[in-house]
Amino acid sequence: MTGSDILDRKLETLPDGPGVYLWKGGDGTVLYVGKAKHLRSRVRSYFAADHTLSPKTQLLVRQIADVETIVVSSEAESLLLENNLIKEHQPRFNVRLKDDKSYPSIAVTVKEPFPRVLVTRRRDLPGARYFGPYTDVADMRRTLALIRRIFTVRSCADDIPRERRERPCLDYHIGRCRAPCVGWQDESAYRAMIDEVLRFLEGRTVDVRGRLREMMVAAAGREDFERAKDLRDALKWLDQLEAPGTVELMAGGDADVIGYARDGDDAVCVLLRVRDGKLIARDHRILDNLEEEEDVTILEHFLIRYYLLAEGRTRRAVLPFAPSDFDQVRTIFGDVDWAIPQRGTARRWLDLADQNARHLLESLKLESFETAERADDPVYALGRALGLPTVPRTLICVDISTNQGRDTVGSLVWFEAGRPRKAEYRKFKIKGVAQQDDFAAVHEVISRYFSRRMAEDDPLPDLVVIDGGKGQLGAALDAARAVGVPAIPFISLAKRDEEIFVPGQSEPLRLSRRHAGLRLLQRARDEAHRFGVTYNRKRRTERTITSALLTIPGVGPTRRRALIERFGSLAGVKSASAGEIASLQGFSATLAERILEHLRTT
Repeated sequence: MTGSDILDRKLETLPDGPGVYLWKGGDGTVLYVGKAKHLRSRVRSYFAADHTLSPKTQLLVRQIADVETIVVSSEAESLLLENNLIKEHQPRFNVRLKDDKSYPSIAVTVKEPFPRVLVTRRRDLPGARYFGPYTDVADMRRTLALIRRIFTVRSCADDIPRERRERPCLDYHIGRCRAPCVGWQDESAYRAMIDEVLRFLEGRTVDVRGRLREMMVAAAGREDFERAKDLRDALKWLDQLEAPGTVELMAGGDADVIGYARDGDDAVCVLLRVRDGKLIARDHRILDNLEEEEDVTILEHFLIRYYLLAEGRTRRAVLPFAPSDFDQVRTIFGDVDWAIPQRGTARRWLDLADQNARHLLESLKLESFETAERADDPVYALGRALGLPTVPRTLICVDISTNQGRDTVGSLVWFEAGRPRKAEYRKFKIKGVAQQDDFAAVHEVISRYFSRRMAEDDPLPDLVVIDGGKGQLGAALDAARAVGVPAIPFISLAKRDEEIFVPGQSEPLRLSRRHAGLRLLQRARDEAHRFGVTYNRKRRTERTITSALLTIPGVGPTRRRALIERFGSLAGVKSASAGEIASLQGFSATLAERILEHLRTT
């Protein structure tokens, strides 16, 4: 498969949520970074036939060899991630800002004796705490104005207490500062006020609200109504304002979130690096040759062999589940604070990491060398709809075909990557009482097929589909247990309402008629039915021909078989000439005349 084919397949499996996409050239260089509300439609629009592109974009499209996508939880998050990735990769097709500005943040210079609260686009202030960044600059400025209205934070850049003024500035006279620059406010009182500012920025506004109400009542009591009005307006702002610290902030804003997805013998672990409450990078590792390894063991391997050596690890790590030997893992990592969240902000980050892992696993499968076993989109859709742990790249479908209880046959078709593989088709002549019993016929087909398959050590399918309802599915499961079939998922598809019956579920699964997974099941079911009907007709024809030929003197089983194979039907034998029959091995002119004479008189 060429690079162009792989890109086409990736474009077909794109996620549909918000995120960031990276166009890459043939050498892996990032050409362009973009954001999208709907990744699937935005990325594919570059190749739409009716889409008018600028000359610059046309040049970009001609150089595209690959695409990488990162799924995020919101449009704002995609905006921030796009900005970070552009700074990291400096793509040639992205707009470049000469001043290299970033989105603004609010910084609190907590290491200074008298900290300041200010706006910054760079994070180079020693010892400062940052909140943001803000994609809505107006919202950030409203937040800062509210802080200055509530708290008496100094606005000057003086190096206090080393620098002293002789008299306070205007802020003191209008009540915006208590003049620490001239020693009228000590460090402890100022620090207590800064602690309240930090709590406010972290989103913990309950105490701030209480203090505001007390200040408002006090101002009204001393008839300072203008100050009371300002405090009342500040309370209203608090009701409307989403504090910046609530934007997915975890444990001070820094966390490493590890997502996990598995498909059979392959798995992907994703590491989302969250810093100051924002996603700044995504790393991943694909693990293969897993065979019978459990998920907990795979996660342990990832932590010890990759995450332990990763640079810039944080003290907080979020996991999808506990790895094996968790106590030993804790000992090795030392002071890392591990979390396995079930709800809240950390759970939302973890869901995002898992979503990225699933998407990467599907994309990486396209690039594997096993092109013959590569799954098509309907296969992934079917696996997701059924909740299967392994994508059903190979499936078999079983159908029973009968003619009023006679000539009953079983047909089995094999689909691989959503396409039929006729070399693996099998047909079964049903014997005994099973000819009159559809359930018994299904039991016989499953027993005979899997017994031989396992005895010859042939590969088993990822999914077994039975044409029928609950009864046929139950018969198939009984047969599988009887012959010791491994844990392969079984389902049945009822034709009347296209209901899917799954073991352990009382209600059938109903998929949209347009669902790609349902259409795959329908194709497999229809192919099994066609294959079975063809075999049933052949058996009926053979029986009819054989019964007419049984009474001919000198025509035994070998000669009857030769007639069937040469002429195909009884009518074909009747219409043949004596010379054509005599030309068959083992036939003479005399025997040919005898056969034709017998058929004309019967």
